[in-house]
Amino acid sequence: MPRFDLSPAELADYIPDVREPADFDAFWAETLGQSRQWDASPDVVRLDTPFTLVDIFDVTFPGFGGDPVKAWLTLPAGAEGRLPAVVEYQGYGGGRGLPGERLGWTAAGYAHLLMDTRGQGSMWGSGGDTPDPHGTGPSSAGFMTRGIEDPETYYYRRVFTDAVRAVDAVRALPQVDADRVAVCGASQGGGIAIAAAGLSDGLVAVMPDVPFLCHFERAVGFTGGDPYEEVVRYLAVHRGKDDRVLETLSYFDGVNMAKRADAAALYSVALMDTTCPPSTVYAAFNRHTTATKQIEVYTHNGHEGGQAFQFPKQARFLGGLI
Repeated sequence: MPRFDLSPAELADYIPDVREPADFDAFWAETLGQSRQWDASPDVVRLDTPFTLVDIFDVTFPGFGGDPVKAWLTLPAGAEGRLPAVVEYQGYGGGRGLPGERLGWTAAGYAHLLMDTRGQGSMWGSGGDTPDPHGTGPSSAGFMTRGIEDPETYYYRRVFTDAVRAVDAVRALPQVDADRVAVCGASQGGGIAIAAAGLSDGLVAVMPDVPFLCHFERAVGFTGGDPYEEVVRYLAVHRGKDDRVLETLSYFDGVNMAKRADAAALYSVALMDTTCPPSTVYAAFNRHTTATKQIEVYTHNGHEGGQAFQFPKQARFLGGLI
């Protein structure tokens, strides 16, 4: 796929005006306040696994509306004292998988919490364990249009709340230093990480790889592929709902979240990415307000981005902050 988006020079300066609701902050303050009525302390059960260098725990914490959300907590075996922690979010359609599938952050000396994504986990990988018990109105296949005509009912209101509550939960763990917590994720996980950073206070870092869920008004109808194309199909059927749908999406736009994030940031972008176009990634990155921010550019890659090349950069970046 030849490069199809803006030039590298244009991307570096790309700061579009993005729709932002007047009650954005009030909406999220109310949403999080309602879900924080439930104690953040998670239920933690140690697992018997064949892994001798790590300890793995099955975690359940209260997410949106107190709904139980699953996660894996992985710690270096025998670690003493309070550890820095990384909360990781999954890509679109994936779940938390099996215990021990992701050991990179723990091998680097961190407590690692891998959050399950409610209702997902059946498109790829090893499955998920968290249902989404909330109903939805008319929607197209996938998750992008569930409840999309009202921010109160939109699917990602629940997911982003879960993400913030995952940060609350890991901070409540006795093994974790609550002042040294970072968030990360790729694709959907990257978009969720940006939201968690925008809605949480005091995170050390946010590290979104080729993030999804950014600059919706450009992405929808621009890529020609899923998941953004799910919204196009919905609007093709529900004619005349464009403004209503885009107004809902503006409450969840990574650009608006990035503007509110004060954590140091390491983004990545792939210039041949037709799933999450580079201009949508730069729209969030360029709005990220912290002085400490970097973006890794993978010039000849699509949505796979840096993959294993990115993790050592993340580990070095975070190691320089804690």
